[in-house]
Amino acid sequence: MLVSVFRKAHFNAAHRLNNPAWPEERNREVFGLCNSPNFHGHNYDLEVKVVGEIDPETGMVLDLGWLADLIKREVEDRFDHKNLNLDVAEFRDLNPTAENIASVIWRILRAHLPERYGLGVRLYETPRNFVEIG
Repeated sequence: MLVSVFRKAHFNAAHRLNNPAWPEERNREVFGLCNSPNFHGHNYDLEVKVVGEIDPETGMVLDLGWLADLIKREVEDRFDHKNLNLDVAEFRDLNPTAENIASVIWRILRAHLPERYGLGVRLYETPRNFVEIG
């Protein structure tokens, strides 16, 4: 039987949606206010889902304290109160859309999670706008 366990986290970050290969007018048309050259920020809410079997010895799928520490170290410390475009290496050449941020978070966490676990990431950019991977 597979069981899903979840951990929530939060970080604040600024970004600018921009495709440097496009003229300024097209960037403004596609990204609107999110293309501001002065950047803008969000209070991101993150939900991480880990799927696996219950360990008969511990009664847990995964130690949620370990997961909390992983998310803090690899996501919150890396993204919180940062300008994603300027301060986070993963977005130097990648447009920091919610979809791309969630994808980067998924890849970062996947690299630290044993293969036997499934992984899902849900990232809320606003209470009404969110993306989900996995």
